[in-house]
Amino acid sequence: MIQRDASTISLWQGNIEPFQSTLIADHMATYDVIIVGGGITGLTTALLLQEAGKRCLLLEANNIGFGTTGGTTAHLNTILDTSYAQIEKNFSKEDAGLVRESVGAAIGLIQQNIERFSIDCGFDYTDAYLFAQDEKQTEALDIIAKSAREEGVNITLQDQLPVPFNFTKAYKIAGQARFNPLAYIYGLARAFENAGGIIVQDCRVIEIHNTNHIKVDTTIGEFTGMNIVYATHVPPGINLVHLRCVPYRSYALAVRLADNAYPAELIYDMHEPYHYFRTQEVNGKKYLIAGGEDHQTGHHENTEQCFRNLEALVRAHFKVKSVDYKWSSQFYESADGLPYIGNMPGQPDNVYVATGFGGNGMVYSGVAAMVIRNIIMGKHRATEKLFNPNRIKPIAGFTNFVTHNADVVKLFFGKLFPAHKLAELAEMAPGEAQVVNYDGHRVALYKDDEGMLHAVNPVCTHMKCEVGWNSAERSWDCPCHGARYDADGKVLNTPADRDLEHLDISHDTSKVEAHEQF
Repeated sequence: MIQRDASTISLWQGNIEPFQSTLIADHMATYDVIIVGGGITGLTTALLLQEAGKRCLLLEANNIGFGTTGGTTAHLNTILDTSYAQIEKNFSKEDAGLVRESVGAAIGLIQQNIERFSIDCGFDYTDAYLFAQDEKQTEALDIIAKSAREEGVNITLQDQLPVPFNFTKAYKIAGQARFNPLAYIYGLARAFENAGGIIVQDCRVIEIHNTNHIKVDTTIGEFTGMNIVYATHVPPGINLVHLRCVPYRSYALAVRLADNAYPAELIYDMHEPYHYFRTQEVNGKKYLIAGGEDHQTGHHENTEQCFRNLEALVRAHFKVKSVDYKWSSQFYESADGLPYIGNMPGQPDNVYVATGFGGNGMVYSGVAAMVIRNIIMGKHRATEKLFNPNRIKPIAGFTNFVTHNADVVKLFFGKLFPAHKLAELAEMAPGEAQVVNYDGHRVALYKDDEGMLHAVNPVCTHMKCEVGWNSAERSWDCPCHGARYDADGKVLNTPADRDLEHLDISHDTSKVEAHEQF
């Protein structure tokens, strides 16, 4: 099993061993491209550039697949969360067609890589079904179907569903696909190394200095490159893209069915947020994967309830034998429905970013890799303008805002917080957490299963928002821009690039008195 940016275990991470890098990075070399992030976007981009003749170095803060690639439900769609009708409204009909062409090419790239490198990842094409359950949903579904058909998507009206749901209207979409994402990126990683690329795991980027070359400070030393690509969902630090991306959590289950009635198709309802179902065989076992219950990161007080809601929905429609895996993952929605791919706003032309994929990260990762490859190789395409992050309009005073928020003052440095002075701890059960007031300060406290206390400064190191506790993942989540930290304050998700300040605390709770007031 590998580590992931969560305490729950996904179907994918629970069935794979850590990737072992085989080549050693050269701190004295100047790489053509340094890619930050070892998920599907980073590895696809790295492989395309390495095969195009560039000398590439990929840096991953943890292990490859640590982020959303290890937590996705891995649907490969040409029907997107932002409908073609909405893309046409926000951009143009020509742009809607370009998006359709791009995501189709991305699925084709995945198939091509699987065939070229003999990657065993359970990939296959299948149909998808999108269905409505009331009049309002039906109207919205017809709009989606009409615009998709106009863009060349093979979508047809159906009078039945392959799953036991009531519906008012349903459409079948041909040419969709599914796969095991971690098995796939391991194949990409091996292909990248075989082409001469270097992968460095457990290497967090701390800071970059852009002079004649890009100097990249990391936890294991400095590297030098001509270009840098942030394939980290959102880039670390403070940038305009953070103000134009909204972080969301999505929940998933992998269940075994008693009657073996696993659907061969991909299934989507029209609820807001919508639910989705599909089947995947992993290590000889079939699983029904169900997902949904999305909400903005840090905006849901009882995240465990999301799992309960999802499980109740699955049990109401399928004969569940066992729930083998449950997990959540993070994605980012852009302001206008399309991802930001290309030169990072406010940065030199050799700094690139790929973010804002919404719930379609598996296909937009391929789009991003091809767009960035083409830009770096000097092959300019229409997609470069369409996905350009610099379409984001600057905000007045943003430069001053960055200057004043670049550092979070460590208000608690050097203080020891005695547990017997924190009356709130008396009522906190193992596994619970809360942010409390003490001596004029806010303190984020977590009591682990052994009764030990963990205390951190609750001020997010990104832009000073206060984090909240995610009970499902046992993490501190920022509601502003999606930074996440473990119970001891270690960064799990960018855009934060520094851990929360760890606070020293006495674990002698014997002196806590329930009647104490502070």
